[in-house]
Amino acid sequence: MKLALTILLIVIGIALSIVVLMQKGVEGNATDTFVGSVSSSYWEKNKKHSKEEITKKVTLVLGILFFVVAAILSSKWVR
Repeated sequence: MKLALTILLIVIGIALSIVVLMQKGVEGNATDTFVGSVSSSYWEKNKKHSKEEITKKVTLVLGILFFVVAAILSSKWVR
């Protein structure tokens, strides 16, 4: 069981590293940070289906899985 969880943790870690490296940096200027950018374009309305949003969701899920598996591995119940 411990070996399987360790292998799973390594695979999740590698996948998480790849997904994070695939993400683009945050673009925008300092004014957008404080004021916010108002845009009503088609792209802004349908942004949740974009590659960037999918990558963010995958990163979140992999990050949560990584910490859950790491917590299970560090617990006293796994031998």
